[in-house]
Amino acid sequence: MARPLDSATREALVERVRFYRDLGLTEFYRRPVDPALVAEDEEQQQHAQTETVLDQPPALFADFQPANSHEEHPIPARRSFPEPPQIAAAVPLADRAAALQMIREDIGDCTRCPLHKGRNKIVFGDGSPSARLMFVGEGPGADEDAQGLPFVGKAGQLLNNMIAAMGLKREEVYIANVVKCRPPGNRAPAPEEANTCTPFLFRQIDVIRPEVLVALGATAVTYLLGARQPLAGLRGRVHSVRGTKLIVTYHPAYLLRDPRQKKEAWADLQIAMKELGLKAPSRG
Repeated sequence: MARPLDSATREALVERVRFYRDLGLTEFYRRPVDPALVAEDEEQQQHAQTETVLDQPPALFADFQPANSHEEHPIPARRSFPEPPQIAAAVPLADRAAALQMIREDIGDCTRCPLHKGRNKIVFGDGSPSARLMFVGEGPGADEDAQGLPFVGKAGQLLNNMIAAMGLKREEVYIANVVKCRPPGNRAPAPEEANTCTPFLFRQIDVIRPEVLVALGATAVTYLLGARQPLAGLRGRVHSVRGTKLIVTYHPAYLLRDPRQKKEAWADLQIAMKELGLKAPSRG
């Protein structure tokens, strides 16, 4: 007879189930955890059977598989989301760099949430103020905290390759995160932290006004949309955020842990490319 689980083990298992469910990785379940998850799993499997298979990802990011990367974390709590600020008036192209600098000055040496206690540098954003494509991730890691720039570690190297596979250069896009300070241990930002920081992210989006936003992972899309949904149910479609088209894909850090999902990420990027009228560079 199986021994009953103690409360700590049960809670750990529940959090792990939520984590994989939010990433859409329900095929790992051997036994039903609850009826709702089983129904969701069956729906996703039916969707996968009818999904069109797209091209394989280009080798320049499909073959990038450094070890010792961290995984994407689940969002730690289920709480209501504050109303996002009103979309700001359009900023002339020539004034966008100055407008972004003004947002950075408004952030200042921020102490608005507990994340400031352990940070080294605020990681505001990087890229072109006139970018047609903008990527939004979760939060800075150790390398980003040290340099003050987003996506400069191993996950950043993979993101650079993903951008190149789309036929673009990193300096042609804009990259930011939900939170500007590194969460301890690279954990997911707490709701208090993310909700404090997202108004600045929304202001960045309003200034740049990209044609397409790409949300990298569950945390990014959750706070962009203001709703928590499994990643699998959001991928493969075009959403709308602040008047901008939104595409959802996996975080590069997660792709480093599970390279098998790079084919799926490439399919997501192809949706963004179609919206932007881009063609992948020749492999020859």
